[in-house]
Amino acid sequence: MSRIALVVVACSAAAFAQTAAPPSDNLPAHPSFGLQDPTVLQRGANKPVLGKAGPAPRLPDGKPDLTGPWEPNAININVNMKAAGIEIPFSPEGEALYKLRLSHLGKDDPEARCLPPGVPRLTTTPYPFRLVQTAAYIAILYEGGTHTWRQIFMDGRKFSRFADELWNGESIGHWDGDTLVVETTGFNDKTWIDAAGVPHSTKLKVTERIQRLDADNLEIVNIVDDPLMYTKPWSFTTYPKRLKGELLEYICNENEKDVQHMTGK
Repeated sequence: MSRIALVVVACSAAAFAQTAAPPSDNLPAHPSFGLQDPTVLQRGANKPVLGKAGPAPRLPDGKPDLTGPWEPNAININVNMKAAGIEIPFSPEGEALYKLRLSHLGKDDPEARCLPPGVPRLTTTPYPFRLVQTAAYIAILYEGGTHTWRQIFMDGRKFSRFADELWNGESIGHWDGDTLVVETTGFNDKTWIDAAGVPHSTKLKVTERIQRLDADNLEIVNIVDDPLMYTKPWSFTTYPKRLKGELLEYICNENEKDVQHMTGK
């Protein structure tokens, strides 16, 4: 299956193919992990040319219809955010943890072990996702990431006092004009924001601003706020494209033979 092959090359073997790590005090600014195909870091995340696909459809209530299968179109961000040109304002603690993970060649990436990628990384993996939209509830089904899913509550509720240490957090949404705003909190600190090791703590809050630009294109502005790992909030933007097909069954652990080769350092 082509999507499975892409993940193996782009996120696992390619991402961790180096045989030796650079010294922790002399790390390259934009490490590429010895990608077999360095052009991966230039793919995706380009703003689409609009006007060819027709207008964004709308529901009877007038809201944009986000429903449907989407391909993330953001493999470069998934592999290495800094190499993709994203400026990350690390705190001293965040930078130290990031450099530690780099020095180990990213061998402990939870996603490489078939654990959930977490938010916001779920929408940068090579695997597609499907949005299912109602007035009071929106679900996102993910082909990759252990076939995980998210539920976004649109009924005006507040965050639960008991939602913490979650892989995907708890998500509450509302509309700001034609933009769906999703705020997610309650995370554990186990997921990585990219394969290079961009960290977060349990204080992480992610705000996603999702807009349907036209019939075939979304824009997702991801705002990352974590006072322990960063000196200020920062953001990155992805442009998912409508998938010309359907989500497929993918069992990450089936016949898994990759992790044993991730020896790192």
